[in-house]
Amino acid sequence: MTLRLHNYFRSSTSTRLRAALNLKGIPFEYVGVHLVKGEHRTARYTGLNPQGLVPALELEDGTFLTQSLAIMEWLDEAYPARPLLPEDPIARARVRALAHMIALEIHPVNNLRVMNFHAQAAGGGDAAKKAWFAHWVHTTFEPLERMLATSPETGIHCHGDTPGYADCCLYAQMWNNRRFEVDMTPYPTITRIFEALDALPAFAEAAPARQPDAR
Repeated sequence: MTLRLHNYFRSSTSTRLRAALNLKGIPFEYVGVHLVKGEHRTARYTGLNPQGLVPALELEDGTFLTQSLAIMEWLDEAYPARPLLPEDPIARARVRALAHMIALEIHPVNNLRVMNFHAQAAGGGDAAKKAWFAHWVHTTFEPLERMLATSPETGIHCHGDTPGYADCCLYAQMWNNRRFEVDMTPYPTITRIFEALDALPAFAEAAPARQPDAR
């Protein structure tokens, strides 16, 4: 039995983990969990993953791993070939910081359940969701652009010329940005890195539209 990835095609956390698995050349079985249809709230799924979130990685012995960043670091520990994180401690700290800016600053407030709750509480519709989403992207992308544009450690990708941990997070976030029509004009470095990543099969095959449950 191969690893089984329980995920949703449009989920950015799922996209980043698909990219990580592809980068490391680890085969997995795609198991779709449709968030809009509420499949993550079923007794079957919450019995496996009490948080009812995606993604979750099911190991060959039936163990369930949750939280995409934790799973990505587990992948490096369990499958050390093609590492997602650099070896040098300072470089690892830089890469984690870049990834966390996206995964821990933008994603939590722009998560589907958070946006839906905010829109309902505030009495707003799709326009309110887009404004909320864009605000939090710009709040973090402005300093992220400066950090990437001015650091000698930035290469073709977020850190040097080998894609990894931070690139998985950036790539996934950019697809969400496109969905919510975020203006990327102020962020040429981020855009350049995304385009370089999208040219790589490991990332392109992880894109939302390429997944079997995309519709």
